[in-house]
Amino acid sequence: MTEKNYTNYQQKVIKRFYENRDSIALQRAQELVTELYLAEGKKRDKVWDSLTKNLQLAGVPDDQIKHFRTKDSAELVAKLLTQML
Repeated sequence: MTEKNYTNYQQKVIKRFYENRDSIALQRAQELVTELYLAEGKKRDKVWDSLTKNLQLAGVPDDQIKHFRTKDSAELVAKLLTQML
């Protein structure tokens, strides 16, 4: 495997991305809640999958995510996200 040589600028961008990963995941989760309100059928399942991943990255416990998913309630997730902000 070849070693990648990144410029200083690229290294700083990568570093900032990983430093702010939880904030990025939280913002994406907010966007997905909006999509969840509008989604139906198989699309809703795909949105839940993405939302689950982003909630995990934001630091939400797995049992709480499982509870939200079994209730299938975008309102509960929205309330949690407003509390996290």
